[in-house]
Amino acid sequence: MADESLPPSASPEAEATPYVAPHAHVSDDSSIPPEEEDGGPVKSFLEHLEDLRWVLIKTVAAIVIGMTTCLVIAPYLVRILEHPLVHSGLKVELNPFGPMGGFVIYMKVALYGGVGLALPFVGYFIGSFVFPALKPTERKYFLWALAIGGGLFLGGVALCYFFVLNICLQGIEQVNTWLGLATNIWRAEEYFSFVLLFMLGMGLSFEIPVIILTLVRLGIIPHEWMIKGRSYFFVANLVICSFITPDALSTIFMVLPVQVLMEICIWISKYWERQKRIAAAKDAA
Repeated sequence: MADESLPPSASPEAEATPYVAPHAHVSDDSSIPPEEEDGGPVKSFLEHLEDLRWVLIKTVAAIVIGMTTCLVIAPYLVRILEHPLVHSGLKVELNPFGPMGGFVIYMKVALYGGVGLALPFVGYFIGSFVFPALKPTERKYFLWALAIGGGLFLGGVALCYFFVLNICLQGIEQVNTWLGLATNIWRAEEYFSFVLLFMLGMGLSFEIPVIILTLVRLGIIPHEWMIKGRSYFFVANLVICSFITPDALSTIFMVLPVQVLMEICIWISKYWERQKRIAAAKDAA
């Protein structure tokens, strides 16, 4: 007579069948740890706060190093920023109009230049903070977004420097001439602020479609929202660019490329949606 107090594993029939805990997680892919499938190891609030503190420290350090570098090479940066004005063919002289004008230009070039140099490192620091919490599929999209976003930022800055600035400067000079205003002397501080903000703003605006497209790929933003919100995005794009740029003409030249990129993102999202429906139809069949 069997002893009823014995556990199930003590019987001969139970020895042939391995025991599995009721809530045990069995992964199909043994090469991926369970914590990686769920988005990385779980950390406490204080551990996340400590990681965020180091991200902020590294970000500030990168900006300070970038500013220090730009302070050292400020004369060369000033010559580079003067090139669009020289290339436009305008007979304009830049004058600081005050004893502190040169110092203000010096600090502005260092600040904006330092932020521009630090942006790739800041993106890397933020990525290192967010990356461990992402799932393997999300990590792939995140890396693609970083690479394409960085390339579009550089492309926006280059487009502004070599093409858009030339047209905008000539347009501003024509408006001043039409109003009967003298255009042979410009305030140097305003010119360098205009060029730096325009280049930085255009580079950042080129990254907006990439962010939206990444959110669509991750399923956070539905494809239908992009179709219905096209007109709202155009209005938001116009408002944001009007705050970044100092005049209406440069706003138009910033809005148009970003809107074209947004339309390309809508086409890509439409292609993804069609592929998703085809895959769903095959699974249903």
